[in-house]
Amino acid sequence: MKISLLVFFLVYCILSANAQYPKLIIQLTDKGSNTYSIANPSQFLSQRAIDRRKRYNISIDSTDLPLTKRFIDSIRLAGKVKILSESKWLNQVLIETTDQNAINKIMAFPFVKSAKGIGYRPINNRHIEKFKKLPLPVNISGANRPLQTTGNIFDYGNNYSQVHVHDGEFLHNKGFHGEKVQIAVLDAGFLQYKTITAFDSVRMNGQILGERDFVAFDNSVNEDDSHGMYCLSILCANWPGKMVGTAPKASYWLIRTENAASEYPIEEHNWVVGAEFADSAGADMISSSLGYSDFDDSTFNHTYADFYKNTTMISLGASIAVRKGMIVANSAGNEGDHQWKYIVFPADVDSVCSVGAVNATGEIAGFSSYGYSGKVKPNIVSVGAGTVIAGLDDQPASGNGTSFSNPNIAGLIACLWQAFPSFNNMKILDAVYKSADKYAAPDSQYGYGLPNFRIAYQLLKHDENVALYGNEWLFVTPNPFTEKIDTKFIGRIDGPAKVELINNAGQAIVSQTFTTEKEEMYNYTFTNLANQPAGFYTLKYSDSTTVQTVSLQKGNIFTKDWLLAVPNPFQNYLSIYLKAPEPGEINFRLIDAKGSIVETVTTTVTQNEIRTINFNTVAKLQRGVYYLQYLSKNQKRIIRLIK
Repeated sequence: MKISLLVFFLVYCILSANAQYPKLIIQLTDKGSNTYSIANPSQFLSQRAIDRRKRYNISIDSTDLPLTKRFIDSIRLAGKVKILSESKWLNQVLIETTDQNAINKIMAFPFVKSAKGIGYRPINNRHIEKFKKLPLPVNISGANRPLQTTGNIFDYGNNYSQVHVHDGEFLHNKGFHGEKVQIAVLDAGFLQYKTITAFDSVRMNGQILGERDFVAFDNSVNEDDSHGMYCLSILCANWPGKMVGTAPKASYWLIRTENAASEYPIEEHNWVVGAEFADSAGADMISSSLGYSDFDDSTFNHTYADFYKNTTMISLGASIAVRKGMIVANSAGNEGDHQWKYIVFPADVDSVCSVGAVNATGEIAGFSSYGYSGKVKPNIVSVGAGTVIAGLDDQPASGNGTSFSNPNIAGLIACLWQAFPSFNNMKILDAVYKSADKYAAPDSQYGYGLPNFRIAYQLLKHDENVALYGNEWLFVTPNPFTEKIDTKFIGRIDGPAKVELINNAGQAIVSQTFTTEKEEMYNYTFTNLANQPAGFYTLKYSDSTTVQTVSLQKGNIFTKDWLLAVPNPFQNYLSIYLKAPEPGEINFRLIDAKGSIVETVTTTVTQNEIRTINFNTVAKLQRGVYYLQYLSKNQKRIIRLIK
């Protein structure tokens, strides 16, 4: 009897929710009897999505499989039921029905885990802007904003300062504008984007890959809310002298998941479905200026206890999107001066890049949400106060909100990833965080602070160089040389550097100066060296912070001896040339006049092998007498040296 009453009560609650909310989430128990196979992913993933998984060693698993068709068909045929959308990651389906008998039948299916009314119920003449209570965009004139400086590839016009605060023009000037990167923009609509001048380039160049509407299901977003259009303009505008976005050459999916007329958890489900589409289509990034904490029906409200647990639909979906290899950049929220105060969901997800707002001088905006204790959140900040956007009147405008700081930085992240496509999403974000001005001491408003994309680029370039060359950065070939020397070095600083070829008398025979960028590779060939006498030479690299030398020889230097120390007297460097008289382990010791060992080098050689040994400490030694000691199994030599 008690069990019957309990079942009656549960059904009553479901039917009551359905009466109030005709749209319901039906969560399924599994994906049994699925007609798709992980072994054949091309049935449900684009080739671009498959390639992303291969590139970053991401396994294709059951979450990639569409929902079981037999289950969906059974739900559809249960009565007057309309299937609206499906989430393969969350294994749930959104339906619309007022047929209470159908709900009862659906709940009886063994593959149904739960049914929950989720919205939406129309509200009379109510319009809730995402990240609400902020001033509407206003027109600006070019005189009110610092215009771009000369020498940049783009004429940024009014929005130069919001790019320059991150040294973003550095990436653009190096040729990284977002080409070949696909960004899915999830928002409430992209009103008039097909006619506004800021989007002329992306329209004409085919950079808009398509539109999807998971609210009205008409796959048309040009007539919906303007919020997404504002955000899109920050990313992709190419309007010389007016505004140029942070990723003007990227390609874009425009995805509507938010119903701006109300606030219900159905929008979290829509967001996840939109993210799944972006993943399956092969998008590299998601830029989302959406977030949730409270709803029109307070019984759905999230609480602080939900933070960092990935239990909300949208946070769980965002975490899965990252696991699929995408970068997810999401606004932190505008609750800093309101009761909620903290970040919104899914900005709480550890692997999601949540973005707070500052003005163009780097000062935090009062509305920018605080991070909740336990993690560094927001992760970073960008310009979201007085951000230049495209206005509905086809002129640049200014608006406020972390909604706008997020696309500003997301575009630059896209350009950075374009430069280093072999690095995965977390590696890219790690460099962005490390480049920020508060990385050593993050806080709950700025997070790691303002990223600098010159620094982020150099951090990744360094890692790329180490992977290719190890810790070496100065290379000289051939050695011995005859007529020419090819030099190659990795820049150590942003600034002037010099490479010189020095003879045994300490004279610079030839030299070349460079204006270098840190971590970039430079090549130069010294020619016309045939007339230089045989002997010992030194290639010397120098800049304001670093001096490095490589010992060279021309001709056969081992005509009289098998062990040479050059130069002697020495100053800043000392090179030992050896033609090994026997195989095995050998030891070199540099000893001062008191008999103390200054430095030891141990190596293994084969007989007659020619080897060059450099001591690293000699530049720091005081003037005086030193001794080089050579020790092997059958040989012992001492050479007297002078500094």
